[in-house]
Amino acid sequence: MDMNRTHRGKWRGAVLAVLLSAGTLTAAAPGAHADGARTETPVKSTSPVTAVTESMVRVKVPLPESAGPRPAACDWLSYLRYRSAAGPAASADADRILIAQPGILEGAGAFDSVARNTVERAAEAGRHIEFWALDRRSNCLEDRTGIASGDQHTAVDYYYRGKPVGGRTFAGFTGNAQLGWTAKLGIEQTVRDQYDLLTAELPSQAQRKQKVLCGGHSLGGVITGYFAAADFDGDRATTADAGYNQCAGYFALDTTVSTSLADLSGSIPGDTNLPDIGLGYGVVQAGLDSGVLPRTLSAPVLLNPETMTLLGIAGLGALDDLEGEADLPRYLPANVNIEATNRFLFAKDTAAFLSGKPAVKDFRLTNGAVLGALLDDNSVPLAFLQTSVGFFDGGPVADKSFPVANGGDQQAGPYGTAYKAIPERPQGPLYTWRNYDRVGDPDDPGHRSADGTPFTGAGEEVTDIRQLARSLAEQPLDFTEQYFPTKLVTDIRLATSPQVKKLVVHPEGLKANPVLTVLAGEGLLAGRVPAELHPVIADGYQHLDVLTAAPVQNDGRPEPVSTGLADFARSPRQQP
Repeated sequence: MDMNRTHRGKWRGAVLAVLLSAGTLTAAAPGAHADGARTETPVKSTSPVTAVTESMVRVKVPLPESAGPRPAACDWLSYLRYRSAAGPAASADADRILIAQPGILEGAGAFDSVARNTVERAAEAGRHIEFWALDRRSNCLEDRTGIASGDQHTAVDYYYRGKPVGGRTFAGFTGNAQLGWTAKLGIEQTVRDQYDLLTAELPSQAQRKQKVLCGGHSLGGVITGYFAAADFDGDRATTADAGYNQCAGYFALDTTVSTSLADLSGSIPGDTNLPDIGLGYGVVQAGLDSGVLPRTLSAPVLLNPETMTLLGIAGLGALDDLEGEADLPRYLPANVNIEATNRFLFAKDTAAFLSGKPAVKDFRLTNGAVLGALLDDNSVPLAFLQTSVGFFDGGPVADKSFPVANGGDQQAGPYGTAYKAIPERPQGPLYTWRNYDRVGDPDDPGHRSADGTPFTGAGEEVTDIRQLARSLAEQPLDFTEQYFPTKLVTDIRLATSPQVKKLVVHPEGLKANPVLTVLAGEGLLAGRVPAELHPVIADGYQHLDVLTAAPVQNDGRPEPVSTGLADFARSPRQQP
């Protein structure tokens, strides 16, 4: 065993355990909530972007009593605050503040790379800005103790075998019966949370209007649209409280600022437990209130709390020893959920999925290859989870034809357009991971599909797998979201119902401010956004790459998403 690696893991775990302790650093900020409850906890990071300071901020903003019983932690709102280390300590003194809503099944930690890159780009141009990555209120249900230990085996034992960490035992993944209060977490409460957080942290409306840029990724663009059109004092004649008057501009990351899900249909998996929208608003709400309908979004494969936790655990292994041989597939417990997920992600074809042979544990994989198999666009068959982090190395690969064959419809959709591959030889060589910046090097074997199509190329790889692992395993607020409120997406899908239409009080707010739209060149909206939006296109990017891409790309250019955001923050302007 590498003792230096062991000590690093223990040190990281100890630091993260401290950071995750509520109230580590308490400060009554000038803009804090009326009861003065606010904590700001420094986050220790191993990111190579060292000129950016990160902290986790929690502000107490209780839900109304009508929401019903809920954990005390769920009366707090949380976000990750990124600022220039050389800039002002107070947010009110920053040149600009970008506040970002996460997408579906996404947490604040997913913004880590783009936030750091954007703040650093702006600082290089002499501007000290902040980036606030919001966490949805329901993420209060997540327990990061196992991940924060810094050790894969400890994390697996904590979440799946009931073993304690630091005297704490995992209470289990929360079931539908305990989630009654989340039936109230629709679009109205979500935009209210953003407004309450902004007014608590920046009490001056004039200052918010001057300095704040509102936006988000994926579903976060639609939430931003509803925020822009909302009225927060109940009087449409007074507009200082209107959503659009809290922002100097809007930004959309592989999304659009709108009040429609039409462009984002691929971001919602078709096999989840999302209820039939044909039931109508009243019936859906009654079903959520009673628990007859599922109150959070999940699916039997990958998209549920038990298996989403595996992404952070896989990140731990890659962060600690990227090139080391993984034992995670063999160390995980055998249960129906994990087995089905492994088969779905690692089956070469339908026969392999049905038989379970060969299984992922039959292959020799490095920790990097395990993480790549879970999130790379040439492996994972779910477009909204795809990044471009490199490719398998160390042995021959084959086409992955399950759940869909390569070479079909090239229109972006639920499975994406990238050709999928899988290691070919069980019990064979140690499969490693070729990082994004080594694709196309002279020693790259340049794997091709059976039809002769290259699986990938240097221009299609943009995210550093080491930094993806760090974002998954090192953040105090999760990269993924275990308890996404069903009501949030059903509200938006029922946008024409009177109950939802009434929330769009100021439709003019959608066009009241300049907008920056940034699209992933191979993402969910590729070729589907109106030209009049003048989007910035990030070539080769997948849906998550707009958040995770490395600061310098394979062609030597600066990362275009953060560059565009930093430029927009300097001088928001309507696109021509």
